[in-house]
Amino acid sequence: MMASNNVSYNDQGDRGLGSGESTELGQEATAMTSGGGAGAGFRLFSADYKKNEDLHQMLESNKDSLKLEAMKRVVGMIAKGKNASELFPAVVKNVASKNIELKKLVYVYLVRYAEEQQDLALLSISTFQRALKDPNQLIRASALRVLSSIRVSIIVPIMMLSIKEAASDLSPYVRKTAAHAIQKLYSLDAEQKEPLVEIIEKLLKDKSTLVAGSVVMSFEEVCPERIDLIHKNYRKLCNLLVDVEEWGQVVIINMLTRYARTQFLSPWKELLDENNEKAFYDSDEDQSKSGGAAKKPYVMDPDHRLLLRNTKPLLQSRNAAVVMGVAQLYWHLAPKAEINIVAKSLVRLLRSHREVQYIVLQNVATMSIQKKGMFEPYLKSFYVRSTDPTQIKILKLEILTSLTNETNISVVLREFQTYVKSQDKQFAAAAIQAIGRCATNISEVTDTCLNGLVYLLSNRDENVVAESVVVIKKLLQTQPSQHSEIIKHMAKLLDNITVPMARASILWLIGEYCERVPKIAPDVLRKVAKSFTSEEEIVKLQILNLGAKLYLTNPKQTKLLMQYILNVAKYDQNYDIRDRTRFIKQLIVPNEKSGALSKYAKKIFLVQKPAPVLESPFKDRDRFQLSTLSHTLNTKANGYLELPDWPQTAPDPSVRNVEVIQPVKELVTPLGKLKGKKDSLGDKFYSDSEEQEESSKGSESSSESDSKNEDSSESSSEESSDSDSEKEEKNEESENSDSENNQAKTKPRKLNSATSSESENSSSEDSSESESDSDSEPDRTVKQKKEEKSTVSVAQAAVKQDVLLLDLVDFSDVSTPVALPKPVMASRLAADLEGLSLSSTTAVIEVTTPVFVPSKSYTLLHRMSGKGLGAQYHFPRQPCIYNSKMVSVQIILTNSSDKEVRNIRIGERKLASGMQMHDFYEIECLEPGISKTVSMGIDFCDSTQAANFQLCTFNDHFSVSVQPPVGELLLPVTTSEKDFKKEQGKLTGMNENSTAITGSPQNSSGQAVVHKVVNMANVGVVPSGQDNIHRFAAKTVNSGALVLITIEVKEGSTMQLSINTEKSVIGSVLLRELKSVLSQE
Repeated sequence: MMASNNVSYNDQGDRGLGSGESTELGQEATAMTSGGGAGAGFRLFSADYKKNEDLHQMLESNKDSLKLEAMKRVVGMIAKGKNASELFPAVVKNVASKNIELKKLVYVYLVRYAEEQQDLALLSISTFQRALKDPNQLIRASALRVLSSIRVSIIVPIMMLSIKEAASDLSPYVRKTAAHAIQKLYSLDAEQKEPLVEIIEKLLKDKSTLVAGSVVMSFEEVCPERIDLIHKNYRKLCNLLVDVEEWGQVVIINMLTRYARTQFLSPWKELLDENNEKAFYDSDEDQSKSGGAAKKPYVMDPDHRLLLRNTKPLLQSRNAAVVMGVAQLYWHLAPKAEINIVAKSLVRLLRSHREVQYIVLQNVATMSIQKKGMFEPYLKSFYVRSTDPTQIKILKLEILTSLTNETNISVVLREFQTYVKSQDKQFAAAAIQAIGRCATNISEVTDTCLNGLVYLLSNRDENVVAESVVVIKKLLQTQPSQHSEIIKHMAKLLDNITVPMARASILWLIGEYCERVPKIAPDVLRKVAKSFTSEEEIVKLQILNLGAKLYLTNPKQTKLLMQYILNVAKYDQNYDIRDRTRFIKQLIVPNEKSGALSKYAKKIFLVQKPAPVLESPFKDRDRFQLSTLSHTLNTKANGYLELPDWPQTAPDPSVRNVEVIQPVKELVTPLGKLKGKKDSLGDKFYSDSEEQEESSKGSESSSESDSKNEDSSESSSEESSDSDSEKEEKNEESENSDSENNQAKTKPRKLNSATSSESENSSSEDSSESESDSDSEPDRTVKQKKEEKSTVSVAQAAVKQDVLLLDLVDFSDVSTPVALPKPVMASRLAADLEGLSLSSTTAVIEVTTPVFVPSKSYTLLHRMSGKGLGAQYHFPRQPCIYNSKMVSVQIILTNSSDKEVRNIRIGERKLASGMQMHDFYEIECLEPGISKTVSMGIDFCDSTQAANFQLCTFNDHFSVSVQPPVGELLLPVTTSEKDFKKEQGKLTGMNENSTAITGSPQNSSGQAVVHKVVNMANVGVVPSGQDNIHRFAAKTVNSGALVLITIEVKEGSTMQLSINTEKSVIGSVLLRELKSVLSQE
């Protein structure tokens, strides 16, 4: 039982770093102590118990069963986010319990609350120190984790000593925990850096894949500048990379990216000649002789190639962060000709969640600017879907624009025409800008794009027209002489356009090219002079510019008009406009006080302006390393490390070589003896593996030196045991000699398995992946059988040393011979099969954007009751940023009084059971006549009960309440008609509410029904194959329960309304509200 527990614990690894450790340990400990059946597991998180009244008594009882049950409940409370700190004194008493399961749960609790209850935790320091010597590796690791969580400077020496001991522990899991503790100790006391660096240097030599990721993370936190620590371990880390757990792979890849930029020459300077094997394998002496005045061709360092080759299989990883890490590594390190291999993997990530899509698309947008051909074969993968959020739509649009060329521009423009019609205003505006960029980038389609944009000027949507005007203005600057008709057409639209930016753009165009439209320009000035006082600031400035240009070119018709505009603008409230008025008046109306500048007024105003360059907003983001927070934000984030520049001359590659080869000969000698023994027993497999080992000795020299440096004590013990076993075999005096012989035989088998796995790794580097898989398959099965037999014999011979042997098995678990490419291929096949099964059986139901957002608002506080402070609230139908189970509520606070209102905040809450609320940030001051919008989140627990609370100011407290309409407790989802019917079939009987509705004929049309439903409830529209049946789908915000609405329009203006949901209260209330809405005239 103990062995199975420990092995399962080790296999899972320690994925979290820092704060994530307690969560993982809680999951593992809960899983390991849930042996009481399925019912016990469900009781952990149930709310049937009374509120912690009996937990103190249970924890202080004499029965371990009661204590164990109490700890399960306490860990369940922590998992649900409840505060259990008040139980700390009662829990900490059980830290010395002899019950292993109870002790594990106590450590889970202490990791969570040790930092908050430091004084009480310090009382148990001696217990933690004793636990560091416990035979169970889980207890040792948990004790170290708790010890490092007590952030008190007094115990720094104790923590340092504990970390040093744990770094030499036989269990890789404990060594991994020690690597995590290094970061905590460094953040507590930075003066301990030097001894911590020594421990990191020791752990970097560790062969265990479980430790590699954690120690590299500590290296990055404590001493990222110590590149010299990586030299000797570089090849080992490259070879172990495929077997390291996923989040460790991310850390190692980022570290190796920076390392490679400092140690290798840039592969981008000259064309890489992969086929020139002679140049690749030339010795340093030959190169030095031939390299005089002639310029040497670029030859990639073998270690550089090793990194690229060993990271390539990780492009098939299921973890998006790993794939993104390899992609950025290839982008920053690989030759230009090899970067294209990451494109397919990045496109695959676009099937992931929206958050993953957003990050991937940002990096693809940066890549596509510099290497268009990289993503051109996957152009259709970036087409926008109706279910995409706005930000993802805009990113896809950016990528499509960057990928356009003469061959695909017609396809892309046809796609853009559809996007312009989108109901998403921001996306439609971005699509128009994209059309403008395409027109400037590809001269062949400039006229086509310009005509299309002019056609959009007659669109009913004002935002589309405004954006089109702005883009047309930029395009006309490139070819103004050919498009005077377009300028006339835009001048006619000035009366109908109200968007300030669009009006300003039209006025600028007319003023800039006033000589080409001499009859229209003065009339436009006359019209805008009438409305000057009611225009926005940006429009007023352009009116002044237009008047000044016309005054200089056509003074007869515009002199009086300009004088009127100058007189009106002189008293404008905006000081920018007043200053511009005085400047223009002195410049264009000469008088005695005018300076020399008035002579050059025409050159100043009528000079030819350079055409604007429409560039991508991602053009300058390549200054940041890809897949970093700084790249995402386009600004340098705290803790960001600049990617080093390539060195001008190649650093010495010998620093990564193994220095001492002598220990290898010493290791080969006992292996040869053991080989002779096994040959006499008929085991020819080991001789083959050793021959492979000798052939691959050069390429694996670094790993062999690691074994010498790190396991010298282990090898010496093996040699002594070998010699003892030989003597015992000759004499055969007692039964003890037989047991020692068994142990001596099993140890060489482990060594042989390690060397054979090294030979497989080294041979796989030079041979194809398929060959290494097929060749090693039968050998692997034989070896596994022999290892199983040897393990059984050891267990029978040494029962008393069960725990020690277990640790040794865990320690040598790294050397299991597994061909590297095989897990990657298997995971890819599993992913493909998983996708096939999901597509045929699982219903696809995804949350989508709202179909309609009503503008209706509700009164929270009337200005009369609030002493001048008024408050309105409405539901924006957006996911709440504070908690996914909360409904987003926006409150508009208005100060209608003549005094400022200070310290507006949320006061006392009077919420129903289970309801939660996230307050808006306090408003320090609200000036008279000013309105301010704030956001808050409320978890209504899928009920229409009002949330009651107090809205407070500096002097007053007002009791207010937010009453949610039932339609705002839903999130819209999208699904197919087939999946809708499938889910509807599961929600029948008591989960179904239906009624008949009689309405007027004009309200029975499909468009009217859909409009009324989406206006009343936040639901998504499901496609229907029948015109008279309308389907809508949503899920509740809190519990995620499906709500399916079906409306069937029958003859005689009657409708059948049915609602299927497991939330019967919401179903009945929603039925009543929809019936009322649909039956209205």
